Amino acid sequence: MQIGKLWDKAYEYLMNTGVPYSPVIITKALGTKLWDEEGREILDFTSGQMSSLLGHSNPEIVDVVRENIAELDHVLSNMITPPVVALAERLARFLPAPLEKSFFLNTGSETTEAALKMAKVFTGRFEIIAFSASYHGLTQGSGSATYSAGRKNGVPPTPGMLAFPAPYDYRSPFRKSNGSYDWETELEFGWSMIDSQSVGSLAAFIMEPILSTGGVLVPPKGYLKRMAKECRKRDMLVIMDEAQTGVGRTGKMFAFEDDEIVPDILCLSKTLGCGLPLGSVSTTRKIANGLSRSNFLWLTTHLNDPLTAAVGNKVLEIVERDDIAKRAVERGEQLRVGLESLQKKYWCIGDVRGRGLLQAIEIISDSRTKAPGPDLGQRVSDRALELGLSCNVVNLPGMGGVFRLAPPVTVTAYEISNGLRILDRAFRDILSSPW
Repeated sequence: MQIGKLWDKAYEYLMNTGVPYSPVIITKALGTKLWDEEGREILDFTSGQMSSLLGHSNPEIVDVVRENIAELDHVLSNMITPPVVALAERLARFLPAPLEKSFFLNTGSETTEAALKMAKVFTGRFEIIAFSASYHGLTQGSGSATYSAGRKNGVPPTPGMLAFPAPYDYRSPFRKSNGSYDWETELEFGWSMIDSQSVGSLAAFIMEPILSTGGVLVPPKGYLKRMAKECRKRDMLVIMDEAQTGVGRTGKMFAFEDDEIVPDILCLSKTLGCGLPLGSVSTTRKIANGLSRSNFLWLTTHLNDPLTAAVGNKVLEIVERDDIAKRAVERGEQLRVGLESLQKKYWCIGDVRGRGLLQAIEIISDSRTKAPGPDLGQRVSDRALELGLSCNVVNLPGMGGVFRLAPPVTVTAYEISNGLRILDRAFRDILSSPW
C-alpha cells in the first residue's frame, strides 16, 4: 500500500486517544533500530514504549514465542500451566524476602489497579497516596493515582486519593542555606499535608522509585527508606511500581534496592515482557493469605497467560545470564557523560539526571530563571527524529521539556556515541535557527 494511502486510512479508521501521532510510519523493528516506510534507519532511544529491554525482536524471545504459541497459547484463567509456574518460581529467586507470591497480567495499568485493590482489601482502608508527578496508568484506580497527566477533562477520581510533593531536586522550592535540595523538610511538609487531609483511612502509598513519565525524577539517597519508615508509622502498605525501572534497567534488578528497602507489593510490566504484554504483581505470603481470607477477587481474560509467561521466563533468564544490570551501568555511564558534555555546550539543557539506562535532560528557555522550554524541547526532538534518532520528550505543566533516554540494554557503545552525535546535531540545528 502506498504511504499516502496508509496515512489516509489511518486518519479515517483509527481513533485518536489524545496522543499525537508520530510523523513517521514504522515498518520494521529489530535490535536497537527502527525502519520507516522509506527504509530509513532510526536509532531507538526509547525501547519502544519503554519496554523492549533486550531489543526489538530479540532472537531468543522470537524462538520462545514460536515454540509456545504452537503448543500452549491461552487457557482458562484458573488453569495451572508449566510456563506460569516456571515464571513465578524464577521471579521469586530475584525478589527480596519477604516478597515471594506473584500473579501475572498484561499491562502496567492492570498491575497497579490490582495492587491498589489488594491494599484496600488487606488493610480495610481506602485512602491512597501518590506523588504529584506520578504516572501509574489511566484506568479508574490507577488513573486516580496518576497526577502527571490525564486528570483534566476526565471523570471524578476514586475517593480517597491524596497527592504528595514529588522529589524534584531541580525545581523544588525547599532549599538549605547553601542552596542544596532540602528533601527532608519537603518530606516532612508533605506528610503534614497528608495527615491533615486524611480521614483516618490510609491504606497505601504507591510510588515509582524513579518517576519516569513525571520527568525521570530521581529521589536522593535515603529518601525511599525514610518514606517507607513514615508509611510503617501509619500502618500503611508500600506499593512499588517498577514498570519502567525494573528488571535491570537502572543498574539493579529493582530500582528500590538502591535504598535498601522492600515494598509490600511490587508491580512489574513493560521490561518484564520485553515489548510483549506482560506484567506481574508480587507480594508477601502474609498479605496473600490475608487477601485469600478476605475473598479477594481479581480475574481477567489473560490472567496468568502461558504464552507471555514463557516470554517473561526467558527475559529473566537472559537478564541473569548476561548480567544485564551491569551492562545498564556501563552503557548508562557512557550516556550520562555524553549528556553532561552536551549540557556544557548548550545553555538550554538545564539539568541532566537519571540512573543506569534511564537518563534525562530537561530543556529550559531561560538559563537565569530556569523557565520551562517545552516548545524548544519538542523542536529538538522532531529534528533528532529527522536525523535518525527516536527520543521521547515529555512536556508536562510545571517542568521543562524532558527527554527520556532509555535505549535497550543491549545497545552498543558505538550506538550510544551515534545517538549522542545525532542529539548534538539536533541541538545545533535548532539553536542556530530562528525560534
